[in-house]
Amino acid sequence: MSLSYPDELQEFMSLMGVLDEEIHDTVAGFRQMHKAAIAEGSLSFKMKELIALAIAISVRCDGCIATHVNAVLKAGATRKEIAETVGVAVLMGGGPSAVYGTKVLKAVQQFEAEKPA
Repeated sequence: MSLSYPDELQEFMSLMGVLDEEIHDTVAGFRQMHKAAIAEGSLSFKMKELIALAIAISVRCDGCIATHVNAVLKAGATRKEIAETVGVAVLMGGGPSAVYGTKVLKAVQQFEAEKPA
């Protein structure tokens, strides 16, 4: 069965809620760090999310791909910007990043298909 990245994102968010119940202080700390790391600064929110997406590809994390594809699309990233981000990840990560880079394109298609007309 093919992975649905919108479903992957939903499952991740749900499971983070469960994890938050078990280790609230740790999850709260992670959320605060996430908020601080992606806040507008010298780099834009969109640029930071594109960087996070490249790292998600490199570390081969489907949940991270779902999260950051969704975020970069909401931040207004174009398909070309996302594709170039995949290219940089492939440069740095080789063949495995190429495999996960194709998953990013699949995730983009799936999230774009969910947009209301």
